[in-house]
Amino acid sequence: MHFFKSTNFNFIGNRNKAFILSGILLLITIVSLIVNKGPNLSIDFVGGTVVQLKFKNSIREDQAKIRSIINDLGYGSPEVKTIGKPQDNELQIIVKAFGDKGESVGDKIKEALSTSYPDNPFELRREEKVGPKIGGELQQKAALAILLSLIAIVIYIGFRFHLPFGIAAIVALFHDVLITIGAFAFLDLFPNLHIELSLPVIAALLTIVGYSLNDTIVVFDRIRENMGGSVMKRSLEEKINTSINQCLSRTIITSLTTFAVVITVFIAFVNSGAVIKDFSLALLVGVVSGTYSSMYIASPILVLWNRKWPMK
Repeated sequence: MHFFKSTNFNFIGNRNKAFILSGILLLITIVSLIVNKGPNLSIDFVGGTVVQLKFKNSIREDQAKIRSIINDLGYGSPEVKTIGKPQDNELQIIVKAFGDKGESVGDKIKEALSTSYPDNPFELRREEKVGPKIGGELQQKAALAILLSLIAIVIYIGFRFHLPFGIAAIVALFHDVLITIGAFAFLDLFPNLHIELSLPVIAALLTIVGYSLNDTIVVFDRIRENMGGSVMKRSLEEKINTSINQCLSRTIITSLTTFAVVITVFIAFVNSGAVIKDFSLALLVGVVSGTYSSMYIASPILVLWNRKWPMK
């Protein structure tokens, strides 16, 4: 199956435009992280409490009031949002506090809401707690997992292809991970969205690394094949352009099928409090970025490397 036949798009010739676009996106990432004072870490990493309540009557218009009630308890600014269908009247409350010894944050929240809403009873659907020590350990392990995976990829690509290919692949992967984190940081600037970096999002980042690497290896494999044969006398830029065009149909088909599945999951859970929503959102950004980087980041880096240190 081919979407494109005998294409000759000048990917390498447009590399400067792609570098400018990536630079702008990375700049937005940096600015968003500075404004947010770093990524908005979930309670998985900083500790806290999640309480999910089901009210008898609608509380959709009372989120600001509920946020103020919980804030008065001294637990800082909470995340308060409705989940599920409007008629479910379910509310999810997240506070980055776990209480002192003998104190339950969940009980304090329920007591305060019972006092403020005597005519609107509710039942507890879920309560989860994460201590700060466990959160700190998870934060370290998540960073270590990403770092070790990137190191392993450089070694693998370096042995299978050549060191410049490994460097190009790792730069593209860093690009994809940073763009995804930047998307979360940018969306978190809007209070109504409240996007957090959680353990499922870390899992999504590792999935993105694998997806992007797979696409990059396919292109690199074709480049290696085209180093000789009928295109041997052509320049490296032409060989790489030819290789990307030859893989274009495969790349588009793979990306579209993956994108279709991920966006379906995202739409299905967009109004829920389930963590799979953030997981699928990260994958949406990663699939687009990974497809783009294999053509406009990893491959052009080989050209730049060859100009500085000619590859045999």
